[in-house]
Order: sequence, then C-alpha cells, then structure tokens
Amino acid sequence: MNIHEYQAKQLLKQNGVAVPAGDPCKTLEEATTAAKRLFDSGHSLIVIKSQIHAGGRGKGTFTHGFKGGVKLAKTLEEAVTYAENMLGKTLVTKQTGPEGRVVQTILVAAAEKIVKEFYLAVLLDRATSRPLIMASTEGGVDIEEVAEKTPEKILKETVDPAVGIQPYQARRIARGLGLKGEVFNAAVKLIMGVYKTSWECDASMVEINPLAIVETASGKESIMCVDAKISLDDNALYRHADILAMRDLAEESPLEIEASKFSLNYIKLDGSIACLVNGAGLAMSTMDIIQHYGGLPANFLDVGGGASKDQVSAAFKIILSDPNVKAIFVNIFGGIMDCNVIANGIVEAVKETGLTLPLIVRLEGNNVVAGKATLAASGLTIISGDTMADAAKKVVAAVNS
Repeated sequence: MNIHEYQAKQLLKQNGVAVPAGDPCKTLEEATTAAKRLFDSGHSLIVIKSQIHAGGRGKGTFTHGFKGGVKLAKTLEEAVTYAENMLGKTLVTKQTGPEGRVVQTILVAAAEKIVKEFYLAVLLDRATSRPLIMASTEGGVDIEEVAEKTPEKILKETVDPAVGIQPYQARRIARGLGLKGEVFNAAVKLIMGVYKTSWECDASMVEINPLAIVETASGKESIMCVDAKISLDDNALYRHADILAMRDLAEESPLEIEASKFSLNYIKLDGSIACLVNGAGLAMSTMDIIQHYGGLPANFLDVGGGASKDQVSAAFKIILSDPNVKAIFVNIFGGIMDCNVIANGIVEAVKETGLTLPLIVRLEGNNVVAGKATLAASGLTIISGDTMADAAKKVVAAVNS
C-alpha cells in the first residue's frame, strides 16, 4: 500500500524525524489558513504540493493548462492562487498516464532555504534477507541514475533485524555524507528515526529524497526530510489499523480495489488478453509468454496458492469489467491448489457471467484429471491448452481472429 507524502511525514514525525512545518489541506479555506499561519510565523517562502500517488509532480501539467504540481510561493496571494489551481483539478505526469489524477489534497508547508541535498532510504535487501540503509550525497537525483553512473557515491549499511540499527551505523552514514558538528548529531538521530519508522510500520520502502541541510527562518542550519515516500507491506496491515485508515481509495484503480476485497492480487494493464493464474512467478511467466507469441496481457491476476471457488468467480467478474479484454487465459499449476476447485470455479463463473469471449485453460498438477473432467462435462466452449506454450499460442490466435 502506498500513502501520500504528508502521511509519510506524519509517520516519520511520530518517530522523532525532522520534517518541515506544514498541513494537508482539502479546501481552499484550509490552504489559505495554513499558508497564513506559516507566513505569520516567520517563513518567507512556502511550498504548495499536490498530493497524488505518482512521481514527477513538479514537472506535471494540469488539464486546464496550469503547469506544475509543486509551486513555491513568496506571498499569501501566490499561495492561494496556486492552491486554487490545484485542488479539484486533474494533474498529468509521466507516471499518471494521459488520464492524470484528480488532486484531492495539497500539502502547504514551509520551504526552508536548501543548503545541500542528500538521498536516504531504508529498503529490504532480498539477497541478504535484511533491511538495507542506502544514502548518497547526490540528493534530488534518481538513485538509479546515481547507481549507474557513480555507484561509488552510494553508501550502504545492512542492519541485523535481531538487534536493529546501531548508533555506530547511523554515525558511519552521517560521516560518509560529510556532515559535521550539530548537523552531524541531528543526522544520526534522524537516520535512527527513519529506520525505526520503517521497522515499526512494516514498510517495504522508506525513501527520503531529498534529505537536506536547510537554513531555517532563524538563520540556523538544520537537517530534515524535505520529501518522503513510504510503501507498506499489505500483508502486515492487519497490525496497523491506523496506517490502513490512511489508504486513499481515490488513488487506486476501482478494479484493484474490488480485487483486494477477495484477497486477489490484481494489476490492470493495457493489453487484450486477461490472465488468471495461481502464483506470482507463474503469472509473470504467463505475461511473458503471451508477449512472446505476439499478444499483450490485459492484467496481472494472481489468485494465490489456495483460491476458493468464490475467489475464482470474483476474478472472472473483475476481468470482464475491463472492456479491453478480448480473450481469457487461465493458467493453473496445482501444488497446494486443487485443479478441480479451479475447474468448478471456472464453470460457475462462465455460467453466471454468460461469458462469450474465447476462454483458453491450461491445468496441470494436483487433481488435474478431475479438473479436466469437470470442464469437459460442463458443456461449455472451452479451449484446452496441453502446455503453457500451446495455450499461449491459442489465446493469441483467438484474439487475432
């Protein structure tokens, strides 16, 4: 689950991490009040930031012609104008696609003078099965670009989850960033707080870009998280009712929301061949083989290792809600999964939905003989695939014809 920048900063602040003063605002009145409060407290510059689940906001363009989803304001009048042009308007960025996203919330925050930018993140390193802290002096730049061009500028600290981050590790990162004096001590505390946030929230990623040395309104240098992104592990949300309440359904695909109600892993894509598969690895392979034979997948849909008949039926309904779908490829390898359960779910779903699209099914594994018998006895028009490659060829041919 992703959350907005202002929500990420709220979680970080709870763990002692310094973030700029600011407030999320859903109305023009709230934005005006927040901006006035910041100017009255001595800030000479504030920032108005559109809150959507997509990157590239600053370089985005609103559909009514206003450019930039992140704006700096020197006066209250400027701040109000920017807020008015963002709230309720559709912002298009490289990550939103041409349809864009409606800005329901903006963050009105202090824009301290940035002296130096850094990068900081806590990730899960799957190679070591441990949390990994990454930092770089190249803040404000895509970390992938830094890794490719100047990998020596990336600092890494692997954390033993049994004991957590140690102060010497935070000091080593701060030293590697070239920090000194009071800023060094503040950075050590901040790094410890960022790690604590990641661990206690069951985050899959916490990214601070930029982490910055700033000159505050009083003229003193400090270090704080100017921007923040947190992605959370869906499987751990049952432990975090407060974080689950932060979920913004307006930022998610309606079909993905519906799928989550049935514990289905669904991601809509742009193709015409719908996939219903058990297991994420097999689902990825299924999408690959569809493209290998000249087709385009319409979705990623993993029903999991032990799907029920009701889940299969729900999966079909979600697939058929996508008007781009021209054929359906069911690819099941039964390990824990009982192929006959899937077969019964398919039969029930086809009858209930009145499916007329080509349906190609490949079953293999646990109780496959009974599953194939169920499909054969159903009287439905189902194309059988003997192998994954055979089924992929048949579904692509069905779409092309």
